[in-house]
Amino acid sequence: MKATDKKLVVGLEVGTSKVLALVGEVLPDGIVNIIGVGHCPSKGVDKGGVNDLESVVKSIQRAVDQAELMADCQISSVYLALSGKHIRCQNEIGMVPIAAEEVSVDDVENVVHTAKSVRILDEHRILHVIAQEYSIDLQEGIKNPIGLSGVRMKSKVHLITCHNDMAKNIVKAVERCGLKVDQLIFSGLASSYAVLTDDEKELGACVIDIGGGTMDISVYTGGALRHSVVIPYAGNVVTSDIAYAFGTPPMDAENIKIKYGCATGALVGKDEVIDVPSVGGRPSRTLQRQTLADVIEPRYTELLSLVQKELATLQEGLKQQNVKHQLAAGIVLTGGASQIKGLVECAEKVFHNQVRIGYPLNISGLTDYVQKPYCSTTVGLLHYGKQSILNDDDRVKDKASIKGLAKRVTGWFKKEF
Repeated sequence: MKATDKKLVVGLEVGTSKVLALVGEVLPDGIVNIIGVGHCPSKGVDKGGVNDLESVVKSIQRAVDQAELMADCQISSVYLALSGKHIRCQNEIGMVPIAAEEVSVDDVENVVHTAKSVRILDEHRILHVIAQEYSIDLQEGIKNPIGLSGVRMKSKVHLITCHNDMAKNIVKAVERCGLKVDQLIFSGLASSYAVLTDDEKELGACVIDIGGGTMDISVYTGGALRHSVVIPYAGNVVTSDIAYAFGTPPMDAENIKIKYGCATGALVGKDEVIDVPSVGGRPSRTLQRQTLADVIEPRYTELLSLVQKELATLQEGLKQQNVKHQLAAGIVLTGGASQIKGLVECAEKVFHNQVRIGYPLNISGLTDYVQKPYCSTTVGLLHYGKQSILNDDDRVKDKASIKGLAKRVTGWFKKEF
């Protein structure tokens, strides 16, 4: 970014169906003011993984060029989202003696550091180390231990790991465009930064980001992230079901899904008809919209049932550890494939809980473009980057040293490529 007085941050999501780049300016009140948007269909990515590097590079370049043009700035580095079924999580505990009379920032960094010194899967590396809560001697459930007195401090942390090569490939694509990656962020974590409130995290909520190729899931209870997982099935399976059922080309099936699709058949009028294109130059046909819903509803039910299974296992585990396990704030659906009509009703049947569609929060500027569920991950990246900038503001007044400071904040738990 050009060294100006503005605090600019750029988020880039290279998804299965789209590449989205957003440029945001961090305002003093913590709102992110969106000043640039770049968007293009994604080529060469499947289920979060790169399968054609050249195509991915072209898609990224197009989105970044658009965003630069709109924001009238030069982008030099980005916060990059990462998804894929290789993402894993584990909850760990660290313990350290408290060095002085009271807990310092160094003590907190040390205790989190010890918690991450555990075995992780071969070929994997740590993406995030997120503190859940601390305890000092006999006092448990401390949110912020700094300044408290004690002898020993314990920290519970949530580790998110990813496969090294998968991460390297997506970073390589970005670097081919002459950009630096400030940090890699699990896209499910980013989405929850964009759509969840602190109250919801406290009461217990699950964010399901339903994209084209993956569903990214993040579960919060008692104010902390407890579980992260990626399910490698999402909106594209619905599209291919429509294509097969009606013998229509995939592009047309996608358009029909978006325009006429409904995930709850009961909401569709009995006599509504739609026009369905055929393949191989045959004439198009008319079909009842109800027939389309009969294809879509079971598939969405099946996708959400996969998540429900995950949640049931997790809640059982949390219960045994005496951790709050109710999802009292319910389920938040976001991402491109959450925009289909009737999905809330379909999901409430599966989860037996309240469901809402998540739109990005705490943004201003080009909101007409980005106040949409499919922008949640990228907006979340901006909020994530904002946190780094604000943390550093206290210590660094000189904009030129912004490169060094991003490393300092995250350096102690981030292995360089």
